[in-house]
Amino acid sequence: MEWFEAIILGLVQGLTEFLPVSSSGHLVIGREILGVEESGDLVFEVAVHAATVLSTIVVFRHQIWKLLKGLFRFKYNDETDYILKICVSMIPVFIIGVFFKSFVEGLFDSLFVVGVALVMTAILLTLSDMASNPRRQVQLQAPDYRNGISYWQAFAVGLGQAFAVIPGLSRSGTTISVGLVCGVRRDVMAQFSFLMVLVPILGEAFLQIVGGEMTGSSIGTLPIVLGFISAFLSGLFACKVMIALVRKARLTWFALYCAVVALMIFIFG
Repeated sequence: MEWFEAIILGLVQGLTEFLPVSSSGHLVIGREILGVEESGDLVFEVAVHAATVLSTIVVFRHQIWKLLKGLFRFKYNDETDYILKICVSMIPVFIIGVFFKSFVEGLFDSLFVVGVALVMTAILLTLSDMASNPRRQVQLQAPDYRNGISYWQAFAVGLGQAFAVIPGLSRSGTTISVGLVCGVRRDVMAQFSFLMVLVPILGEAFLQIVGGEMTGSSIGTLPIVLGFISAFLSGLFACKVMIALVRKARLTWFALYCAVVALMIFIFG
């Protein structure tokens, strides 16, 4: 991987991480367009994902600091409740990471898998728009859970995140869609979706560094560093501008985009 290719792929990651269009899927597509060969590991993907997570921390620093202060009051409060629900949501992806890591890495070699997963993303986004219809929500009159989300809803969203390790199946799109279908409000789900991914991705990046996989990657240190910086800077912009868009815009438009990209993959890929 050349240095300019790493910068481009980092930009792709940063700009697509916060939209429900699958950043990992776009990384695979970007590789195909640029002609970048597979490295045989996920070091670059983990690095650029960690960069966008870092940008998330910067944007949500006040909310994260509030959660941490509440946690260290050592009593069950709103902040402790929220953190525990995030922990519950991480259980499924932890299981995937421990037992199915090699299988997941193999999926990044297939552009066809990305196309199929993008179709699934489009279907999920369409269903979530139907589920979050204001008239339907008024009719359902869902219970007023603490912090706007229950433990079973958090676990269901976590299941969505676990399946979203498939490239092309948008993590934000899947988690937000599952949350909306389960009755979580859109504004609550937007923040929960982005905060719940912090620990899994940073944890994976830490394990890669401790295990020496970052230096042992065939990609090289310079492209990884440049990709990280590129993803972080573009992620800062995308996180500030596009999260508001995800909260307010109809997800059907993103579903249409995913369907069109999938069709192009099936035709030209």
